[in-house]
Amino acid sequence: MAPTYDIERLLLSQPSTRTVAGVDEVGRGAWAGPVTVCAVVTDLSDPPPGLTDSKQVSAAKRGPLAAELATWVTGVGYGEATHAEIDTLGMTEALRRAARRALACLPVRPDAVILDGKHDYIGAPWPVRLEVKGDAASISVAAASVLAKVRRDVYMATIGCDEYGFGENAGYPSPAHQEALARLGPTPHHRLSWSYLDDLPQWRHLKHHRDPLACEGQASLFG
Repeated sequence: MAPTYDIERLLLSQPSTRTVAGVDEVGRGAWAGPVTVCAVVTDLSDPPPGLTDSKQVSAAKRGPLAAELATWVTGVGYGEATHAEIDTLGMTEALRRAARRALACLPVRPDAVILDGKHDYIGAPWPVRLEVKGDAASISVAAASVLAKVRRDVYMATIGCDEYGFGENAGYPSPAHQEALARLGPTPHHRLSWSYLDDLPQWRHLKHHRDPLACEGQASLFG
């Protein structure tokens, strides 16, 4: 099912709401690189053909689609939180900062936000409508999903570290990534608070330990 403007129109039916932004993130589960958040505002016109959740769009089609979206949207804002911020602050706070940076870059402040997922990591003063699988339901969120994915993938492909395959895996775990980590250790782009280091005895001493009260759990992905 293609995304629609049903949620946007519902929010815009409120007298106090004139502008709605769709927000999505990418990079939450990666072992290296930033987390990227995109915020999108549209004029409720028909989107470019093929728009849906970025995970349902092939890599070959995502780039051209993102180029179309960039000129179609009314407003777009991006925000990143670096791997160092993630290590220091935890993922929830890193996402919050990245999302607020993205919203601040929009040409107009939205009166409401549609956020993909079931956890509001943005918080007050933004009025947030949570939508599970919002990137498949809302056109604004779907556009944010594709734009965020392409922006982060392009960045990860430009930072080098070819042995780790960032151009293909964008910092997510893959066989090539895991093999390079075991052999060479983490790069300056890796998140050092992640539990993959627990499975690498020769590199475990590099692990960054946050205040336990501020940490989010991260399951081990080596098996």
